[in-house]
Amino acid sequence: MVTEHATAPAATAAATPDQNNLTCFFQGRYVRLGDARIPIMTHAFLYGTGVFEGIRAYWNPDEKQLYALRIKEHIVRLRNSCKIMLMAEVPSVDEFTEIVEQVLRRNEFHEDAYCRPSVYKSTEAIGVKLHGLTHDFYVLAVPMGDYIDTEKGIPTGTVSWRRSSDTAIPSRSKITGSYVNPAFSKSEAMLNGFDEAIVLTQDGHVSEGSAENLFMVRDGVLITPSVSDDILEGITRAGMFEIAEYLDIPIKERQIDRSELYIADEVFLCGTGAQVSPVASVDHRAVGDGRPGPISSRISKTYFDAVRGRLPAFRHWVTPIYASE
Repeated sequence: MVTEHATAPAATAAATPDQNNLTCFFQGRYVRLGDARIPIMTHAFLYGTGVFEGIRAYWNPDEKQLYALRIKEHIVRLRNSCKIMLMAEVPSVDEFTEIVEQVLRRNEFHEDAYCRPSVYKSTEAIGVKLHGLTHDFYVLAVPMGDYIDTEKGIPTGTVSWRRSSDTAIPSRSKITGSYVNPAFSKSEAMLNGFDEAIVLTQDGHVSEGSAENLFMVRDGVLITPSVSDDILEGITRAGMFEIAEYLDIPIKERQIDRSELYIADEVFLCGTGAQVSPVASVDHRAVGDGRPGPISSRISKTYFDAVRGRLPAFRHWVTPIYASE
């Protein structure tokens, strides 16, 4: 545990008995996931004062290899989130990366998996603040398939909830407590009959999905909101820029109006959890002909080949977890 200096942000599934037997890193040791428990007075539990990352790992059956996706980029962002939340003296990028690799390796996954490193305020106390508290960290990993559909296209709806602004709870930091905002959005959308939410900024421009970055295509140009539109600075989003350059697709960052989504040629959502998910409709209005469009399809195919280690141009994205035989 470390004390901060007192200087002044696939579908849900419960843990199964088999998952309880998985290995995680908790309080400095590799232990059974089922044995990793925190007291109910833990500050992060009481107030949501933790930060986290989600790291995908993809099984390549032809190579009998598990490829972890962009570990170091995720750890850099995790450490940035710690800085925002006044958590100093966290493990280095290399130290955290080694623990992530070890957790994946020790679980011997031969299927797609999801790894979650998290740093959280571990002080057992009532009182709202960030400074002068201890923190600890853990790394867990579980099998995981699709979070939302990645093939046929999903119906989406804009919601009444607005994305938290950077002056309230910064979206560029993956703060556990801030995910109440996406939860409100996701539930409103699903209870209204949609698969996913489209969330607007405080001034009414398009921000992102409940927990995914958003891209649209108009006249052959790939367009996405800027980092100033209260979005997560997505690692998969950054990957879309690399793929667009690789496929020679023009790409632009700018504000997007809600009504633009109604007349877009294509729309898709992306993120480590969501992967690349085409949008079939927005607010009951078909996007294009309601099926995945040509640019989204090319991007999706490239992405899924890249994350399984099949494209030499994107081998820098992936880390093989198992030693070659």
